[in-house]
This record gives sequence, C-alpha cells and structure tokens, in this order.
Amino acid sequence: MCLGIPGQIVEITDINHKLAIVNVGGVKRQVNISCIVDEQHPPEACIGDWVLVHVGFAMNRLNEQEAAETLNLLEEIAANI
Repeated sequence: MCLGIPGQIVEITDINHKLAIVNVGGVKRQVNISCIVDEQHPPEACIGDWVLVHVGFAMNRLNEQEAAETLNLLEEIAANI
C-alpha cells in the first residue's frame, strides 16, 4: 500500500535541483518538488503550499482543508492501531 502524507513547504533549498524543506507534522524533511512545479508555478512560488509527500517527492498540491482532513484521518488510523 502506498501512502502520501500532507506537509507544508517552508523553504526552498535548491532551485536548480527543485529541492525544498517540507514540514510534516512538526518534522522537517527535504523533498523533491519537481512534480509540482512548472512555468506558471515555479519553485520560489511554492513556499506555503500544502503538498502530498510520498517517498521523498511532493506528488501534488493540496489545499489547506484537504491537508487538515487527511492529517486528521491519519491520526485516527494511528490511534486505532
């Protein structure tokens, strides 16, 4: 089963390699943002974006409400394990 975790981009660390720091539940990790950037949304415009992170890559952008709902569901699942 593949699972993506919502996180918020807090810093761009390498524009050329499209690397950013994402805050996932208080844990900051470097992720690749190449899947979510293009000419209309360059790396420097990603700070503050909510993204779905899977195996070190930001797979797509989420709005803040979607991210909060997903995080709440993941916390409920974790509490019942």
